[in-house]
Amino acid sequence: MKIRLRLLAALGATVLALAACGSGSDAGSGSGSGSGSNAAPVEIRWFCCLGTGEQAEQVKAQQKVVDDFNRKQKKIRLKLEVVTYNVARDTLATQIASGNGPDIVGPVGIGGAAAFNGQWADLGPLMKEANFDLSPFEKGSVDLYRIGSVQEGIPFAIYPSTVFYKADMFEEAGLAVPPHKYGEKYKWPDGRESEWNYETLKELARKLTVDKNGKDATESGFDAKNIVQYGFEPARDDLRYQGSAFGAASLDSGDGKTVKIPDTWADAWRYFYDSMWKDKFVMTGQVFETDQFNGEGAAFFSGNVAMSVNFLWSTYGVAGAGKDWNVAAMPSHKGKTTSPTSADTFRILAKSKHPKEAFEVLSHLVGPASNELLAAYGAMPARTADQDAFFDVLAKQFTNEVDWQVVKDSVQFADNPHSELHTPKYNQTLTILGTYRSRWMTKSGLNMDNELKKLQDEIQAVWNN
Repeated sequence: MKIRLRLLAALGATVLALAACGSGSDAGSGSGSGSGSNAAPVEIRWFCCLGTGEQAEQVKAQQKVVDDFNRKQKKIRLKLEVVTYNVARDTLATQIASGNGPDIVGPVGIGGAAAFNGQWADLGPLMKEANFDLSPFEKGSVDLYRIGSVQEGIPFAIYPSTVFYKADMFEEAGLAVPPHKYGEKYKWPDGRESEWNYETLKELARKLTVDKNGKDATESGFDAKNIVQYGFEPARDDLRYQGSAFGAASLDSGDGKTVKIPDTWADAWRYFYDSMWKDKFVMTGQVFETDQFNGEGAAFFSGNVAMSVNFLWSTYGVAGAGKDWNVAAMPSHKGKTTSPTSADTFRILAKSKHPKEAFEVLSHLVGPASNELLAAYGAMPARTADQDAFFDVLAKQFTNEVDWQVVKDSVQFADNPHSELHTPKYNQTLTILGTYRSRWMTKSGLNMDNELKKLQDEIQAVWNN
């Protein structure tokens, strides 16, 4: 997470010019209004940074938004409180426990918000009162913040997953590149067509995994101990994200106390384990850690991987892969396509003493001020009308022509329920998942059925206490 925040800050610095673009909808904003009375303004506290936002240029941009908001109206006094990421969670927890919590928190991701489950206001009634319009947002991004009947957030910054690939490796192997449009089939050199799913990806990835002698993983004599090019790199940082690539789900069976490994996640974890240790088209943990393949924390950046599933924010280092990379549609699993999506927004604490005024500020942050903030954060706008301007600026960082439409199309396939949603014993659960992730990456010969059973039992034991 810290790596992601640091790199997002670097990306944000390069796209700051986006702030000059026109803003999105003014729906629900209090900008420009005046109270016309001598009443003291209501103070609304904006707490940062459970996510990105602590870098100097970001703080400067955020403070400018605050100053502009305060100058244009008199009934609300917005105050920015910046707390560095490494102590932000404890600081916020202490403030809430003491009854001195802020009104607005953000930008914060799904996982960061999950650490404060039950503390967030339902925005539904506030949105209805303000007649806030959600139509400028793709439904997939809206649903990321809908928990049952509760709407905890409004879309702001999103980072869909796509397949990043190196076109030259496909050309060298005589293979067509992956489909860019969702629903299109993959076309093989012999004219055969296959559904673009993880089985097709596996067949492709084996042909694109090459040893030092130039043999691929489908050929006799392939030397699996001396691989110089891998066909595929999955997401590695979180087993939940890895599982959601095969289908959105949760470890919570639905009753808030019983663990169940989702079938789609079990399919994904078996698939990726076999990909490393049996089919050899995904690198093991030991290989991943080598200088040859670990390109600044993402193997695709090394230039030695043909395909990789990555969030949009991975563009920060993708130039290391060369000038021939592009993005393609996410594969399907059992007929369903999912694009695990990282997303940040602002939330209102349920115990805010001024929820109506807090929503007026939040509406401004995700509305008129959104492009200025998104530029500082280096984030893709959730509002569809603002996305072309964002990608026009992002494209100037690269000499190759990238099909950004793929990223925009991926939003409709966002994982819902989101992989980072709250579960019982949230932090302990993440620790257990991290332990199993490390073991699966570094130890061969494991029985995955036994592993999944042990994982479920171990998490359940924690939930029971």
